[in-house]
Amino acid sequence: MWALFFGALIIISIAHWVYRWRNPICNGTLPPGSMGLPFIGETLQFFAPDTSCDIHPFVRARMKRYGPIFRTNLVGRPVVVSTDPDLNYFIFQQEGKLFQSWYPDTFTEIFGRQNVGSLHGFMYKYLKNMVLNLFGPESLKKMLPEVEQTASKRLQLWSRQESVELKEATATMIFDLTAKKLISYDQENSPENLRDNFVAFIQGLISFPLDIPGTAYHECLQGRKRAMRMLKNLLQERRANPRKHESDFFDFMLEELQKEKTILTEEIALDLMFVLLFASFETTSLALTSAVKFLSDNPLVLNKLTEEHEIILRNRGNANPGLTWKEYKSMKFTFQVINETVRLANIVPGIFRKTLGDIHFKGYTIPAGWAVMVCPPAVHLNPAKYDDPLAFNPWRWKGTEVNGASKNFMAFGGGMRFCVGTEFTKVQMAVFLHCLVTKSRWKPIKGGNIVRTPGLQYPSGYHIQLTERDNI
Repeated sequence: MWALFFGALIIISIAHWVYRWRNPICNGTLPPGSMGLPFIGETLQFFAPDTSCDIHPFVRARMKRYGPIFRTNLVGRPVVVSTDPDLNYFIFQQEGKLFQSWYPDTFTEIFGRQNVGSLHGFMYKYLKNMVLNLFGPESLKKMLPEVEQTASKRLQLWSRQESVELKEATATMIFDLTAKKLISYDQENSPENLRDNFVAFIQGLISFPLDIPGTAYHECLQGRKRAMRMLKNLLQERRANPRKHESDFFDFMLEELQKEKTILTEEIALDLMFVLLFASFETTSLALTSAVKFLSDNPLVLNKLTEEHEIILRNRGNANPGLTWKEYKSMKFTFQVINETVRLANIVPGIFRKTLGDIHFKGYTIPAGWAVMVCPPAVHLNPAKYDDPLAFNPWRWKGTEVNGASKNFMAFGGGMRFCVGTEFTKVQMAVFLHCLVTKSRWKPIKGGNIVRTPGLQYPSGYHIQLTERDNI
């Protein structure tokens, strides 16, 4: 009798728990959706890879079933996914008031618990100003010749090879340039290869978060540990042998760390360095690979882009001083190509925030403490805003100045966390495209894929063959 009683009690308890899992407590009406299986939610469906340029099937299917705002559960965490432009804009505008930056624990493990994306308030603003000091307009003007020289040399090198895998080649190029600027890192004179550790890290980013030896996620964490160990050793070496004059970002951070009442810690400084290295080369190389692929598939766009850069060279005359800031700023069609590339490629497919209190919006209530995922692809591929949204059409940006985020364009984030490296990315893309169309000819020899999840994407296998172009 007692066995039956306790058995019934256990069944009732489990049934009640499952009911609560599927129907969370809310002081209002939750957005429609499904919380998936207990413990894992809909994590498996979320991480399912997709190779199309369209909205990820996970999001698209739920938009069709539930509408532009729906709930789900990822890695045991309740999440509201927003494909609604008004809610997205509201979230960005209320950063620090009703919402704060948040990422799943698995992402925090990968990028560090003190990474800039997980910090708030004064500390975030402090780090943002530090980065702006590095990637602000005045610094970029000084970097322009080096960016052009690097791109020209790499294109010349690639033209002597049978083919290049473009994503890997551009990632290496940008990593070397950025690592030199940040930490004066020179791979040829280093006993360890810092870039290899980032490669192991990146390959596990879109994997299921299972930290067991042999899994991609485990290799991702190990890659981070090795990269962080190298960065720490470099920082300690610099501290032991300080330079007379500040020459890179490491010097700047050491100066901050040594101030009497500094709020910067070594852990935060190293996590910032790790994120800057990752974000600068990974996102930009993805954008460049996408741009070259789109140009290869659209000869009319390529012809117009080439014409713009040939005019720049002709206006310069016989002098060959290299690109000037004025010439960079004159690249109107190039910026249209960049805008269209990042709109269609959706470099950051998901942006996470967390509610600081109950949020009431369009008849729904998002409970305090829930995560919210803004979904830029759903905005960028919205046919109500963009005619034929899957078509690569830079002319749609003619006469449009894009200096920040809007309800219909958020390729570089939005609100107070608008990407501080946006101009650096545009400089690298514009200069590379300038060198590419004026110094080289290319043809794709292997298509490759861009593997996507709603939160991440990773391109691979796009090979091109380059030849040097005669001087204009």
